[in-house]
Order: sequence, then C-alpha cells, then structure tokens
Amino acid sequence: MARILIAEDDASVRSLVARALAMDAHQTVEVGDGEEGLELISGGARFDLLLSDIRMPAMDGITLARWAAKVRPDMVILLMTGYAEQRERAADLNRIIAGVVRKPFTLAQIRDRVAAALAGH
Repeated sequence: MARILIAEDDASVRSLVARALAMDAHQTVEVGDGEEGLELISGGARFDLLLSDIRMPAMDGITLARWAAKVRPDMVILLMTGYAEQRERAADLNRIIAGVVRKPFTLAQIRDRVAAALAGH
C-alpha cells in the first residue's frame, strides 16, 4: 500500500495512528515534530502521504506542509488537529492539502480519511 510519514508530538496519538494504518497494510514512519519530518523528506526519504498534527513544538504542521508541498508536490498532505483555531489557520492551505482531520478520531475514521486522501490523488 502506501508509505506514510506521521508527524505528531503526542506519542500515544502517533502509536494509535500507526496501528490504525498498519491495519490497511500501510508502512509508517513516525516523528515527534515538524523538524524531524523535514529532515527525513529533505534527506531524500520518499512518502506517499504526510499525516501531520498542526500544533507541534519546534516546527508546526502548517509550516511542514508548506515546505513539503514545495519540495514534494506529488506527496499527499493530510493535517490533524484538536483545536478549532488551528483548523482555521489551515484554511489557506486548501490547494495543497487533502483536508484536516478533527481530533479525537476513531481508528476507523483515520483509516477512512487516509484512504480517501490517497484515492483522491
């Protein structure tokens, strides 16, 4: 299936998302913030989808999404957030992201949103 980079500062959420996506045979790589994700992508690592939390320390998901879209315009980008104001901050990214997933979500919901994002590209 797909190779997915999960950028999320909450270890329990990262683990939950990775387990959910493994159920669909996706290969995942997990990082704790945007800077780590940027290092992987800029180092040549290839991903079909970036699944990033919007609010993270060091580099937030919006900054990471903008950078990733420039460097890898073929990579699908899906953001996650539990904060309404963060969701609004992502509104100007509609042309480069596949959407924003609202936390909390179930395993089925994140699997469905990732499948839809991958199918749309």
